[in-house]
Amino acid sequence: MSLDNIIGIAGTALNAQMVRMNSTASNLANADTVSTKEEDAFRAKRPVFKALMRNEMVNAAASYIGGVKVDHMTDDPTPIKKTYEPHNPLANAEGFVFHSNVSEVGEMVEMMAASRAYQNNVEVINTTRQLMMRTLEITRS
Repeated sequence: MSLDNIIGIAGTALNAQMVRMNSTASNLANADTVSTKEEDAFRAKRPVFKALMRNEMVNAAASYIGGVKVDHMTDDPTPIKKTYEPHNPLANAEGFVFHSNVSEVGEMVEMMAASRAYQNNVEVINTTRQLMMRTLEITRS
């Protein structure tokens, strides 16, 4: 495997982790939203990744197999929270409001994990760059 491939594969992982961090930020931004109906309540979004393991999975710009891509986004299946708040302007006829299924603590853990994975891939790219520079130094001597 060439060093260019390593950088390309780590680059796909950087893109995937960026999507993961953005979806987590969106979930946190909508954590306190309420709705009149359960089906209208905000549901946390989760990216689903797919490994690029075969030629037909890779785009035309990449000349190597490997990496990851975001296959699709899915809703978190955690149940929506229903609370009795008759004085809330968004309460339904029975006095209930429906809160999002976002757990702030869970989202912060998800954000830290995504951030750490992003950081690890940056280190892979930096190490690969250093190896390329050392290789050039050896060929000059």
